[in-house]
Amino acid sequence: MQLRLSILTLALASAAIPLSVMAADDSDTLSAQLRQIRQGKVSATQLLHKYQLRIHQHNPTLQAVIALDPQAAQAAVAKDQQKKRNLPLFGLPLLIKDNIDAQGMVTTAGSLALSENIRNEDAPVVARLRAAGAIIVGKANLSEWANLRSTHASSGWSSAGGQARNPYDLTRSPCGSSSGSGAAVAARLIPAAIGTETDGSVVCPAAINGLVGLKPTIGLVSRTGIVPIAHSQDTAGPMTLTVRDAAMLLNAMAGSDPKDIATRDADQRRSPDYLAGLSKTALKGKRLGIVRAMVDSYDADTKAVFEHSLAILRAQGATIVDQVDFPALEDVEKDEMTVLLTEFKADLNAYLATTPDSVRNRTLADVIQFNRENAATVMPYFAQELMEQAQAAGSLNDAAYREASARIKQKMGKDGIDAALKKYHLDALIAPTTGAAWVIDYKAGDVIEGSASTPAAIAGYPHLTVPMGMVRNLPVGLSLFAGAWSDAQLLNMGYAFEQARPALPAPHLPPAMPLLAKP
Repeated sequence: MQLRLSILTLALASAAIPLSVMAADDSDTLSAQLRQIRQGKVSATQLLHKYQLRIHQHNPTLQAVIALDPQAAQAAVAKDQQKKRNLPLFGLPLLIKDNIDAQGMVTTAGSLALSENIRNEDAPVVARLRAAGAIIVGKANLSEWANLRSTHASSGWSSAGGQARNPYDLTRSPCGSSSGSGAAVAARLIPAAIGTETDGSVVCPAAINGLVGLKPTIGLVSRTGIVPIAHSQDTAGPMTLTVRDAAMLLNAMAGSDPKDIATRDADQRRSPDYLAGLSKTALKGKRLGIVRAMVDSYDADTKAVFEHSLAILRAQGATIVDQVDFPALEDVEKDEMTVLLTEFKADLNAYLATTPDSVRNRTLADVIQFNRENAATVMPYFAQELMEQAQAAGSLNDAAYREASARIKQKMGKDGIDAALKKYHLDALIAPTTGAAWVIDYKAGDVIEGSASTPAAIAGYPHLTVPMGMVRNLPVGLSLFAGAWSDAQLLNMGYAFEQARPALPAPHLPPAMPLLAKP
């Protein structure tokens, strides 16, 4: 059984954690920690204690972590007893978003309606991470139902976990449904986390929290055991401090799953090693196209950071092609919503049918009724009009849905990303990922200044965001996206950019909560 943080007591005052390990610096990357473990400088148990302590001290303010797994300590001890340490993620601690199943833990999707959803087995992506040596420390908070509940939702708020906050400014949003994952990694409560995206929910919180985030090609990573929105756009993806760390996680995550038909070609199409092509010279000779329509809406400060990033890209040998033609994004908004609402109803009902008998809310209609009956705690700030629209939507066999799905796939895929890459002989398209974080305001909801997520999200293509600078002391990210199965190439180019641009400062967190005395 997992431990909810509202009742968690961590007696860590006497834990043997070297001070050198406690510092929140470059040692927080997965790659640095793996070296320390293999060199015998730190144990898996010490790393686990380090991050449990940080969560205990800072999560009451950030509300980025929704639950800890008490099985983690046993897993760390078992790792420390092993003599061979050649697993690619040996002893490394991770958080997973709380819409991803993990054995013995509750999967809530941020909703009190699933408070009894204790899972008996890992989602395949979690099983892969464990097989690679990772230790699942717990679950990250998220926007309730991955932000498909209300048009007035505030990112990062859930009835199960409260309001996750941006560690760079606690008054501001952590963005997207993978908000807790982004805030936790940025605050160094954990070295890396797994998020999920339908349209922007990995890349937006990654960019706004100063992280690397990868939304993989649809079908590269299994979605089995993940509370869904829409099977045509959903995927899990890594959220990390560096591009190298994202590649490390993708190596473990990618692969075919017989229960997820979309992944049938993953074993054949994936890279044998996403770390192999990471090089400071990976941008040399590359052609990158600016989708200028995705840039014009930003303020002068964000545009200035983007222009500086273009200079860095050019200095690394890339050719920048400006004014790339691209279909108007507003033309797909209505059709995309038709697709999301229709698939949400079908896919969520299918997931809920697999939940334990103790879960009383077994259909979307049940969840809607639960929300109405518990409105004071579940809907204090915004309602559930998107859920109600989904319940009223037709089936996956309806002509309106099938036609809408075909239209947007064609427009954003073949006639969008694919056509632009071919016409301008490009290796990738680029734009700011989104603007700087906005103030949390339950009356206004999310006030997002631009987004580059939709084309790759709809087409099912990969999308990488890498930190590019600071705007008014808040991080902003650079997006790179291209055609299907180009995940490795994006990581290579993102790595070269990351190595050339100045490092971003870590957030300055408020004073930590005092340690609790041992009972």
